[in-house]
Amino acid sequence: MTITLRGVSTVVPPTVLIQEEVRDVFAAQPGLNRLAQRIVTTSFNVSGIEKRHTVLDELSRDAHPDVPVFFDIDSGELLLPGTKARNEIYAEQATALYVEAGRVAIGATPGIAASDITHVVTVSCTGFYAPGPDFMVARELGLNAGVERYHLGFMGCYAAIPALRIAKQLCEADAAAVVLVISVELCTLHLRSSSDPDTIVASSLFADGAAAGVVSAREPAEGERAFDLDRFATRITPKGEDDMAWKIGDHGFEMVLSNAIPAIIDEHITGAIEPLVDHDTALTEALAADTAGAAIEHWAIHPGGRSILDKVESRLRLSEAQLVPARETLRDFGNMSSATVMFVLRNILESDAAGDGHRVVAMAFGPGLTVESALMTVRA
Repeated sequence: MTITLRGVSTVVPPTVLIQEEVRDVFAAQPGLNRLAQRIVTTSFNVSGIEKRHTVLDELSRDAHPDVPVFFDIDSGELLLPGTKARNEIYAEQATALYVEAGRVAIGATPGIAASDITHVVTVSCTGFYAPGPDFMVARELGLNAGVERYHLGFMGCYAAIPALRIAKQLCEADAAAVVLVISVELCTLHLRSSSDPDTIVASSLFADGAAAGVVSAREPAEGERAFDLDRFATRITPKGEDDMAWKIGDHGFEMVLSNAIPAIIDEHITGAIEPLVDHDTALTEALAADTAGAAIEHWAIHPGGRSILDKVESRLRLSEAQLVPARETLRDFGNMSSATVMFVLRNILESDAAGDGHRVVAMAFGPGLTVESALMTVRA
């Protein structure tokens, strides 16, 4: 039985942040020492990002709210709202994105209607509320009252891949299952000014976005582009627990993102892929010979940052073309935590380079340090 990911869709909020403009705002904040100002400038300039999206419309050029919460445009000062204020915005704005992304994904899947959905899996690490997004999706999309719902919370940037793995397992257990998977991350709710290098790097990278898809054993329509979900693998590296972390503070969630992460990924990425390909002799041999880039046509690498993509490209000997989908996603949308790898997958699926039968490795990194990966095959 073949399980397929269909209707891969992405949604972003309307407010656009131009990277150079955001850099200048962060660099001009009061209280930054000279070293922090230099780190801000460097981090934003080398990020590989040109623009990002945010749900915070008061960050737009034309916004002048009576009582600013995050940014006083008249003084140019970034404010410091508490975690409660940030999470209240999350509950409102995330719900709208979950519902929109789910509706778009169902509409993009031929032969699937809302009434066909048997399971919902939602993903996020940037906010909490209950009844949660799984409930809101079921209610707002008019899903069956008995639809099964699951939420993967606070896992980090890799969480969309476990969500797809769970969806595949549900379909393997019940061939009639149709699983709607939705990831929504509002990372900009937790950005703030700081002289801490980790916080500065996070501020230069993170953005808001949503992605969704439908997983089922139903045969795709003729000419429909989709991914067969072949295999999944997970690996915890022997070090890195303190280098990537996500904690709740009094003024939002606090991201730890150390400059050691690219080196850790560089050291352990080959071992992380091994369990993904150990059932395929040709792929195993290609990985051992450092020719994985030649054996697998497409690589949906989570663009956690430009340096991470550089390390992956070098270690796995990938071509520049194989990293284009990840680099374009980073350039145009930034790092949207768990939703990002789905943006990369959509980029691959919509490209002329993706042909029927092409193999794809999707990979994302998160706290732990955890590496989650998936082997897929293009249907075109």
